[in-house]
Amino acid sequence: MNPLLEARGICKSYYKNKIELPVLRGVDVAFQHGEVSALVGRSGSGKSTLMHLLATLDQPDAGEVWFGGQRVDNLSRRQRDEYRNRQIGIIFQFYHLLPELSALENVLTPAMISRSVLGYCRDRKALTLRAEAMLDRVGLLDRKTHKPAEMSGGEMQRVAIARSLMSEPELLLADEPTGNLDTETGESILQLLRQLNTEDDLTIVMITHDETIAERADRCYRMQDGLLVDRFTVEPAEETFTPRARVVA
Repeated sequence: MNPLLEARGICKSYYKNKIELPVLRGVDVAFQHGEVSALVGRSGSGKSTLMHLLATLDQPDAGEVWFGGQRVDNLSRRQRDEYRNRQIGIIFQFYHLLPELSALENVLTPAMISRSVLGYCRDRKALTLRAEAMLDRVGLLDRKTHKPAEMSGGEMQRVAIARSLMSEPELLLADEPTGNLDTETGESILQLLRQLNTEDDLTIVMITHDETIAERADRCYRMQDGLLVDRFTVEPAEETFTPRARVVA
């Protein structure tokens, strides 16, 4: 089966005072439709840089990014914007909610960005109903008028997840989705992501440094020094249903 998302030979360096700092050194990785995958590694391993390249928020120095059988890293800026807005959802560790907007308005922002003023006004009622449905799905419909300053970290992350689902994406990219949350709240976010995967067949790629979170995925990829060093499939134990990792070639 062809992967939904694939990186082929990805290389990326940054420069500081004319000194080259290699971050990715030729990464090949493929994510299958309908799976929850985790990219795990220590800080500085290159996993977040890879996610930004997969999302076309940045472009590789060498290599290719493919989505649904189409190369996307070499698209025009407008086409890359459309890819991010329509095909994928992105959630970040620090939420990136607009502080002056309510929860409902934050969820509506992808629809606002993707339409003209007239187009948004024409579709506003239907879009608002969808945004309310997304907030209801993450358990926050009763907080729709609250602004980020009036919400907890877990609530803000749920709003960010609702926003990422607004365009009905095929793929969700999550960069340290529980990294700024306490254990109990983080667990509720992981359960919500798994529910979305199960009910909507949503493909999810999580970036994390936490081994216990990585073991909750169907498949794990470990990064070190800008390289993919090994990969795992995860199988539930028969009695406890606790995921266990198994190294595969």
